[in-house]
Amino acid sequence: MIVLHRGSLLKNAVLLAAASLTLAACGDRVDEARGVDHGETLLSVSAGGQAESRPDRAQFNAGIETFSRSATAASEANAEKIEEIVAALRELGVAEEDIQTQNVSVRRIEWGDRKGQYQASNVFEVTMDNPDRAGAAISTVTEAGANILSGPSLTMSDPEAVANLAYADAYKAARKRAEAYAEAADMEISRVLYIRDAGGQQGNTWLRGAQAMNDAMVESAAAAPPPPPLARTMPIPQDPGSPGMMVGTTRSQVYIQVDFALKGK
Repeated sequence: MIVLHRGSLLKNAVLLAAASLTLAACGDRVDEARGVDHGETLLSVSAGGQAESRPDRAQFNAGIETFSRSATAASEANAEKIEEIVAALRELGVAEEDIQTQNVSVRRIEWGDRKGQYQASNVFEVTMDNPDRAGAAISTVTEAGANILSGPSLTMSDPEAVANLAYADAYKAARKRAEAYAEAADMEISRVLYIRDAGGQQGNTWLRGAQAMNDAMVESAAAAPPPPPLARTMPIPQDPGSPGMMVGTTRSQVYIQVDFALKGK
């Protein structure tokens, strides 16, 4: 025989009432984690956007490599030639703050035909706000004696502004697609729940998305990869204003994910 005490019955009734309230509260939200209210439908849309802009900056590396029987002689010859190259750039109108040393080295050669000699090298980076004149600058440093050259690379001084245009275009595409889904389902967009930057590409530069940025913060201590080696080349001379530099345009292409809440009309 089971005996139920009045106190136990009251306690059980309270627990049942609390459970009923909890279930009722849960029923008010279908998917609380995603922010969808009762009576709404979650729609997740992925879309891409793009924007194009003409590069307004050119950068290239140039330098000189000299050899001598002594480290002092190689360094002095190298320094003298660098002064001539930099002077030629200044005559062309390149400001001093747009010329930056990248590498200076002196080393003894232990193999090959130059074994026992010393090699001195000095490499600097040139930044130009007018990409159309980069060809003339390259010709100038070559004629002045530069025998190390890499570039030019054409970029934009404000790449974020162009990327933002592409992101705005991506959101418009996502919204338009969501409206098409809603119309087909005889519904309408109630609100925006979630927007995620999925990254993209701007010319040869990758734009990191939201998750990639989080990963980068975790791995911030990792060393950056070394730059590509400089190539020795003799470019074809170009006169200022010549059509040799074809600047063209740089495309920014990005992707986003947007979650919309839909409701019945």
